[in-house]
Amino acid sequence: MTTQKTLGFDFDQPTKTNSDKVVCLGMTFENDEERRNYFTEKLREKLQDPEFRKIEGFPIGSDESILALSDPPYYTACPNPWIADFIKEWESQKPEKPADYKYHREPFAADVSEGKNDPIYNAHSYHTKVPHKAIMRYILHYTEPGDIVFDGFCGTGMTGVAAQMCGDRSVVESLGYQVKPDGTIMQQETDDEGKTHWMPFSKLGVRRTVLNDLSPAATFIAYNYNTPVDVKAFEREAKRILKEVENECGWMYETKHSDGQIGKINYTVWSDVFVCPECAGEVVFWEAAVDKEAGSVNDEFPCPQCSAKLTKRNMDRAWVTKYDSAINETIRQAKQVPVLINYSVGGKRFEKKPDEFDFALIDKIENSEIPYWFPTTKIPKGDKTGEPLRIGITNVHHFYTKRNLWVLGAIVNRCSNLHKLVFQSIVATLASLLVRYNMGKRGNGPLNGTLYISSMIAESNILRVFQGKVNDFAKAFVSSNRSIISNQSFTKLSIESSSFDYLFIDPPFGSNLMYSELNFIWESWLKIWTNNKSEAIENKSQGKTLGDYRVLMTECYKEAYRVLKPGRWMTVEFSNTNASVWNSIQAALTEAGFIVANISALDKKQGSFNAVTNTTSVKQDLVISAYKPNGGFEKRFQKEAPTEEGVWDFVRTHLDYLPVIKSQGALLQMVPERDPRILFDQMVAYYVRNGYPVPISSQEFQIGLSQSFIERDGMYFLPEQAAEYDRKKMTKQIFQAKLFVSDEASSIQWLRQLLKEKPQTFQDINPLFMQELGGWSKNEQQLDLRELLNQNFLCYDGKSEVPSQIHSYLSTNWPEMRNLTKEDPKLVTKAKDRWYVPDPNKAGDLEKLRERSLLKEFEEYKQAKKKLKVFRLEAVRAGFKKAWQERDYATIISVAEKIPNNVLEEDPKLLMWYDQAVTRMGSGS
Repeated sequence: MTTQKTLGFDFDQPTKTNSDKVVCLGMTFENDEERRNYFTEKLREKLQDPEFRKIEGFPIGSDESILALSDPPYYTACPNPWIADFIKEWESQKPEKPADYKYHREPFAADVSEGKNDPIYNAHSYHTKVPHKAIMRYILHYTEPGDIVFDGFCGTGMTGVAAQMCGDRSVVESLGYQVKPDGTIMQQETDDEGKTHWMPFSKLGVRRTVLNDLSPAATFIAYNYNTPVDVKAFEREAKRILKEVENECGWMYETKHSDGQIGKINYTVWSDVFVCPECAGEVVFWEAAVDKEAGSVNDEFPCPQCSAKLTKRNMDRAWVTKYDSAINETIRQAKQVPVLINYSVGGKRFEKKPDEFDFALIDKIENSEIPYWFPTTKIPKGDKTGEPLRIGITNVHHFYTKRNLWVLGAIVNRCSNLHKLVFQSIVATLASLLVRYNMGKRGNGPLNGTLYISSMIAESNILRVFQGKVNDFAKAFVSSNRSIISNQSFTKLSIESSSFDYLFIDPPFGSNLMYSELNFIWESWLKIWTNNKSEAIENKSQGKTLGDYRVLMTECYKEAYRVLKPGRWMTVEFSNTNASVWNSIQAALTEAGFIVANISALDKKQGSFNAVTNTTSVKQDLVISAYKPNGGFEKRFQKEAPTEEGVWDFVRTHLDYLPVIKSQGALLQMVPERDPRILFDQMVAYYVRNGYPVPISSQEFQIGLSQSFIERDGMYFLPEQAAEYDRKKMTKQIFQAKLFVSDEASSIQWLRQLLKEKPQTFQDINPLFMQELGGWSKNEQQLDLRELLNQNFLCYDGKSEVPSQIHSYLSTNWPEMRNLTKEDPKLVTKAKDRWYVPDPNKAGDLEKLRERSLLKEFEEYKQAKKKLKVFRLEAVRAGFKKAWQERDYATIISVAEKIPNNVLEEDPKLLMWYDQAVTRMGSGS
């Protein structure tokens, strides 16, 4: 890759002088090797300090293993002690801002779609990965060249790659942007007349990055992706390694063609062997169950000896017992035999059954000792390790055939850390027993996110796989700058407060993936393992529940909040279909102090997305945009919190952070965060998190909102925002998302949307409402439509003048109703018995009546002796809120224990009250 020109200043690290000397952290070295040696000794000294090793998440490994993997001060396979030094240096290098400069960004509200078909993305697989081009869009939006970006769950380091690519003109332009000669980045926007124009929104230039992960495997991959590489030298060294190993071990992948020629094995298929329950004869699964012509596996098949009908479930495995010299133990493992060899001769591919030559070759290898080191670490019990342990795979080296283990040992013995990356990219996946045979179709490979060993595995030719990965990485090494990388827990970072300009994180999500278990094979080859004490997951083997996950994630987000600069943004990529996990993430964000301003979709080209209609059915990857309030507001809030002015100061500040518009093609979408109910919930959450009673009721909030701010289409704006919304609205149609009715709250919201558009009678509403009731929550007490209407809406009785909402609707849709007074008998007759949404002043009285009704029901829940199976969720919410105001935390906890745990975990409001009550009770306040 050619060196990219960036704006502002030189971003290269380390800096090379004309005499090839290297400058790093203000020190000059004769060359990069001297730099590495100097800082390695400094790290060695640091490792002698017992307090340093007590840092949360310090990985498990010897000093020598940590030093061997590290490249200090840029990358340490342990907590990085030089991060503060880099941040100080980077801050000093930033261009000086004008005196009147004020940072302000709306949240990035557009949905993002980026494919994974990219050399950088594909070179090294990982359990979860956001394409770097998707991350680039967020970094370009929220930052400027030289800004410092942090990713606390960095995985393979795609955030670092993205930050670097923000300085590459061609990559930025590939995202659909234009780049001017001066580095100004332009994006297309539609003006008030519907015409598209190119408008400036960012600047070309590298952003600095600090990357962190709990996993040594992850940080090692991230380091290599984010370090400058001499690609030609890399390829030369790889060819040398391959040539040496080919000369030594190439015979292991030889087979004989039908004419006697020696061919090269591409892969060998191994099959499970079972025992027939009828005749006790051995059944080779490949021979009995596989339809070779159709390329499929039969669920039911006959025993080749006795013709009994068999399935995998009604057979026991055949086992072999053998001595394992690597661990000096006799082991018992599920039996597998070679059944098919795919090989090449003269550039053509063939397939054959193993013959005497092949069996003799395998026996020769099995009876030899491997002359290289390989890991024999015992596999720990875990939620995902049960599958291999069940079939006798008890140690890491058991994940390989002896042939492949030998070749892997020969390769890794010759690898530098850079080439060890290529090795790592194949060792836990393409080289192990996890590779499933894909019935001759392209792409033998493992089942992602598992340690599942199939009944038919494909043993690859490691030399060919390694060569293929060398070619992949030669295209993927694009870094011209370095990221700073640390290996520790996100729950307690060794980083100063307010250090970062922007955070992008893709955190673990509940029980989705067991990272430390899945990374165990990789890390055993590196000789450093994840310290999973602070791993933020749900895991039965570790004794971690959803509650523990939420606590750990809250600690992570509190650290994120601490290290982020005030007034700046964090983007959280969310990928989980479990509503309780979604609510745990939101609860953790709120508890940490972040305020969510927008939620959008991220399409990683893994299938189509459906619109999100409620929090109990998250069907897509979501991107949460949250901000840390600026210091000025936080200081004001401490003084204003007990007063109503604190409420309106919060709302003004929050509205300024929200997107003014959201577009979907030519349609103008609703911005749900501007809905009065969501604004109220955000305000309440902020007060509760800070330990203050809320000084205003819901009805008072509604009235004050309508008096202090500008309403458009059910959303509230600041004056200048309303003007912008009005301009955009002239060129676009309003898109109203369909609501999914599942409980009392969503029913009220659905009715509000229906009646706001069209005031109508009970007879009109009822059939429409009944159609929406298919997905009512099982624990939610289902209310009659009349009760919902009576408690939340008004019905015109024909005894006074026609309300403005009904008058407006009728005069718009019936020409004969126009120009009639509100007392006209014709208008009164047409309007009578229609339900409508009350204006805020009258809604306040309704709200009080409804609240009294809800609290009356809550009193019954308080007195209940048994668990509550069916109840009004709205009553519990109202009761929790009142108890909080009265500092009656015991009542919140008591009632919470009576309702099903899943209901509590899937409701963000209840979860907030409950968590806060537990915290306050624990602190004795």
